Formats: sequence, C-alpha cells, structure tokens
Amino acid sequence: MAKKSKDARSYIKIVSSESDHCYFVQKNRNNTKNRLELRKFDPTASVRKHVMYKEGK
Repeated sequence: MAKKSKDARSYIKIVSSESDHCYFVQKNRNNTKNRLELRKFDPTASVRKHVMYKEGK
C-alpha cells in the first residue's frame, strides 16, 4: 500500500549555504510550519566545517 502524500512527517532536502552539498531529513509539518534551517557539517573538500543548511525545493 502506498503512503499518503498528506502525512505529517515527510522527507525534505536541505542545501548548504556554502556549497552544493545536501542532506535529506525528516520534518513534521504539523509542528514546523516554516522552512527549516539547521547548522550541520559540510563534508565538501573545500569547506569542511559547520555551515547553515536551508530547506530547498
């Protein structure tokens, strides 16, 4: 049986502000209405430090 598209928890893509690296994380849409912003480690060879990741499309 396929998942409904209107579930509270869904996967989103967050993109680094310093490079083109991205993570896929889960977000509960009922609790978090705004776009997600997280500070995560960017493993790209030119960056290699913690940077801001913002929710992409």
